[in-house]
Amino acid sequence: MKHVIIGTAGHVDHGKTLLVKALTGIDTDRLVEEKKRGITIELGFAHLDFDDGTQAGIVDVPGHEKFIKNMLAGAGGIDLAMLVVAADEGFMPQTVEHLGILSLLGIKEGLVVITKTDMVDPDWVEMVKDDVAAQVKGTFLEGKPVYPVSAYTGEGIAELRDALKSLVHQASEKNMRTPFRLPIDRIFSVDGFGTVVTGTLIEGVLTVGDSVEILPDSMEGRVRNLQVHGKDVDKAYAGQRVAVNLAGIKKAELTRGDTIAKPGSTRISLMLDVKLENLKNSQRTILNGSQVHLYHGSAVRLAKVVLLDRDALQPGESCYAQLRMTEEIATRQGDRFVIRFYSPLETIGGGVILDDNPRKHKRNDANVLEMLRTKES
Repeated sequence: MKHVIIGTAGHVDHGKTLLVKALTGIDTDRLVEEKKRGITIELGFAHLDFDDGTQAGIVDVPGHEKFIKNMLAGAGGIDLAMLVVAADEGFMPQTVEHLGILSLLGIKEGLVVITKTDMVDPDWVEMVKDDVAAQVKGTFLEGKPVYPVSAYTGEGIAELRDALKSLVHQASEKNMRTPFRLPIDRIFSVDGFGTVVTGTLIEGVLTVGDSVEILPDSMEGRVRNLQVHGKDVDKAYAGQRVAVNLAGIKKAELTRGDTIAKPGSTRISLMLDVKLENLKNSQRTILNGSQVHLYHGSAVRLAKVVLLDRDALQPGESCYAQLRMTEEIATRQGDRFVIRFYSPLETIGGGVILDDNPRKHKRNDANVLEMLRTKES
């Protein structure tokens, strides 16, 4: 059976959480403050059961600009994107930013949902559809289906569910032979069980009884129990949302951004060689020596950008670079990442990791650039 994660994306108050509830019956807003303010602050999780027995996980992300770091903590494990645009407002700043983030993370499949159709005339919905088509041109969502729905009346929900089912069936299988890896996005304690963490298993198979390494601090622990969608399981597979009960690890020793990995399978480093892209709609030029926030999995690090073949990276351009961080991070070659401007915080680019534990490079070194070209290919 395929294991697929569907992720929401879109501007605040465009109806992402209500849409997930209409699809699954699950309210992903669990915090008192979320209920009080009527907006999503933390990541929410649900599962979508289809009539043929197929099941997909859903990650509901915050839309407010203040909670982009929470959105990024959950976006790394997404296979399919559901970009949500409210019919009464259309494309907004966070819609654009979220679409850029999804593109930088290498997501290839998804669809667009126009919500709140009960609040506008049918002719207006058609205008919004035209605007959406123009806004997603040149992205992975160009030419993808657009589904107008109302979570209040139920209009279009059945058609959307069928479309998601088709996308799940078409999604590519993950490699289960790779050593397991799970970025931690939530940590809590359960009486009688101890420390529990949650995250999306992005690689491999995790089994009850497995020894694990918690990175970057290289702590050792063991999997005492596993749950997927609230049910105990003996094994969890890449592409599933997983709750892991850890033996030998205290809650206070962990933080969001840590990674559970097979012992000895993943390296930690203070530097990364990358192919770096500046988003074409970015308002910033990335200068050599720029300070940025690096987002990888559920981790956030401060990093200095060293451009290896130029002094400045303009919007729409890409080049080889080395990211030098203030704290170690656990990554693997081929991982995707996002960077945001140091201040003010705004998404400016991202790319792919070519070397997860490089030496410090000199700039404009022809041998280094040729080596990186080889690694990229």
